[in-house]
Amino acid sequence: MPLPKAELHLHIEGTLEPELAFELAARNGVELPYADTDELRKAYQFEDLQSFLNLYYELMAVLRTEQDFADLANAYLARAAAQGVRHAEIFFDPQAHMARGVAMGTVVEGLWRALGESESEHGVSTQLIMCFLRDESAESALETLEAAKPYLDRIVGIGLDSAEVGHPPVKFREVYEAAAALGLRRVAHAGEEGPPEYITEALDILGVERIDHGLRCMEDETLVARLVRDRIPLTLCPLSNVRLRAVDVLAEHPLPAMLEAGLLCTVNSDDPAYFGGYAGDNFDAVRQALGLGEDRLRELARNSFVASFLEHDEERRARYLAEVEAYEFR
Repeated sequence: MPLPKAELHLHIEGTLEPELAFELAARNGVELPYADTDELRKAYQFEDLQSFLNLYYELMAVLRTEQDFADLANAYLARAAAQGVRHAEIFFDPQAHMARGVAMGTVVEGLWRALGESESEHGVSTQLIMCFLRDESAESALETLEAAKPYLDRIVGIGLDSAEVGHPPVKFREVYEAAAALGLRRVAHAGEEGPPEYITEALDILGVERIDHGLRCMEDETLVARLVRDRIPLTLCPLSNVRLRAVDVLAEHPLPAMLEAGLLCTVNSDDPAYFGGYAGDNFDAVRQALGLGEDRLRELARNSFVASFLEHDEERRARYLAEVEAYEFR
């Protein structure tokens, strides 16, 4: 039985395994430019964030119907549950689908077919976070928020993802203010490829409650002190950082130094089909490569539930935390 954990940084489109991509392509009459799953899997080697995003958006073409999104989410939830995930806060990218003519309702209702049954089917509680693509316009983000309004009973918060460099958080001030007025929780990718200043901007201008990635905070001592003082969670994705060359090798990842500094770090999988591992795989990888002991691993698991958006159900959070404390490592 794996260590119980919450996953807080997971793009549902990034869980599209080659086998499911080909299955959905056949179902929907989409021709993929790869001979078979082996050839496609070989394409999952990236030079940087942009080279990953190019393939990521290309493969989205197979996602067309509510059933496609339900199948995608169910496949992820089964894998996540097997790796100890008890609670998942799942990102989705509606602009990438709406640009292809897939309606917001198709995406949300499809995902909800799986998420609505997740506790009974997989033993995993879930929440849904709608992300804006930062390389799209601020106006597009506002239009997307408007399109989501009929589905806000299914969406707990908003996020900001895609190509970071050259797209500072301030660009999205207006949509974050509008989302805050609607009572939505707020997170944003910052400090992955972008500078530490983007983290500060996300906090000060967007009012985010969690920073997704955030590893470049370590370049700014004042920022680290602030993050520690205010207990701002960071949703780190170690295997993703290696695949996208944010760090050269996992043994050089700043996670141990970040924990030593007192930062509230969590470990997540980001886009696991593309980056070589789901949540439990990331825990196993940092345990081996960074020599993290049981106390640190338990701290990371504990942090994941502390950082989760479970304020509406503190009894559930307490139950999950008790599972972490009772866990016996093998």
